Amino acid sequence: MDIAPLRTVVSGAVLAIEDEGWDAARASHAGLGSPEVIVRVASIDDVSEAVRFIAASKRVAVVRAGGHSAWCTLDDGVLIDLTALDAVEVVDDPEGGALVRIGGGARWGDVARVLAKHGLGISSGDTASVGVGGLTLGGGIGWMVRAWGLAVDQLVGAQLVTAEGEVVEVSETSHPDLFWAIRGGGGNFGIVTRFDFHAHDLPGVVFATLGVSGDSRPVLGALRDLLADAPRALTVSFMDVPAMDPSAPAGATITACWIGEDEGELRGVLAPLLTLEGVSEIDLGARAYPDILMDAPMPDPEQPLPGFVGGNTLVETLDDGFIDGLASFRESTEASVIFLRSLGGAFGDVPQDATPFPARGATWFAMAGGFDIPGLVDDAERARLQSAWGALEAHGAGVYGNFTTTTDPAFAARMFPPQTMARLAAIKAQWDPRNLFARNHNVAPE
Repeated sequence: MDIAPLRTVVSGAVLAIEDEGWDAARASHAGLGSPEVIVRVASIDDVSEAVRFIAASKRVAVVRAGGHSAWCTLDDGVLIDLTALDAVEVVDDPEGGALVRIGGGARWGDVARVLAKHGLGISSGDTASVGVGGLTLGGGIGWMVRAWGLAVDQLVGAQLVTAEGEVVEVSETSHPDLFWAIRGGGGNFGIVTRFDFHAHDLPGVVFATLGVSGDSRPVLGALRDLLADAPRALTVSFMDVPAMDPSAPAGATITACWIGEDEGELRGVLAPLLTLEGVSEIDLGARAYPDILMDAPMPDPEQPLPGFVGGNTLVETLDDGFIDGLASFRESTEASVIFLRSLGGAFGDVPQDATPFPARGATWFAMAGGFDIPGLVDDAERARLQSAWGALEAHGAGVYGNFTTTTDPAFAARMFPPQTMARLAAIKAQWDPRNLFARNHNVAPE
């Protein structure tokens, strides 16, 4: 492939395998990728030129939106790295309040630090190193999801480079179908180079971590009952993990995020849990907004993370049967993890057809899986894990793509209801009929 013409029109770096910096540019949380060429863009024009080059050379576009990803291996095709497009700007919103313009290569930790200076917040992910682009295009379940909804529910506009290399502005009034599609339909429709979010006043955050020992079933039942009518200022998660590293000690914990400044308010809301046998208060106190996002350092690229046998689902009712199945999954598999995140509230206020994101009636997001460690998991154990997860997924009403590591092209059909998929496919046919942007949970053109 002759990349000399590309180097003449791109102001950023165009790297081939023999160039200095190649290994650093192809490293990700999924290991060392093997793209054909890497374009580290420095401007919107660079993105356009890279897309035109990919289309003319009949290559596949692989987009890296700045943050970590556990499932994109960056193999084959032309890698467009947006990391340098990381500006975060707070301006007045014409509709009132504040508007935050965020580059497609920014990470949520950087965004939170800027917003904190203005007393603002956006419901985003849980991890400082996660990219704004990937998380938002997939929906974005975060710590303020019950108060403010998904990340896409706060998105009011975007700048996007199409499969033709053209730059378009999208919003409810400019290319509204395309704007609808990017709010949960993934990176199927172009490369988003700027996101415009409505930001919320954030007076403060109180954060709590509770330890859980013994049988988790009664605790999870109490947690479900508590969240049934809890204030929207509260979002909680439950996680039970094996020993992995010092930053993620083994055991079960409940983590709670409260929008407000009064520690006593959160302690009062959590009181029904704190009286339960096996529940203890580890930490409860005010936090700076950026500090609620955990760190996820880059692993050794020569030793990528092990595979994962399991999945996730969006659950409308966290009934006793589902709780028992989730707890049993963890108990039966030493190297496994289970996770719950409360939904409802503002998440459920959004009509189902307002965005592509599935299962707006869900009240919980659930995940379970065993680590596919060589020498520990054989074919029989893998089949058992798949069966156990299948029984849990049968309770669910949808799948969250951002927590799904499969690259199976058919998987997108499981993520979206048929009518949503049909609409996405029609929009895909209009904006990317050749399926240039296929390295994702792919929606094939109609």
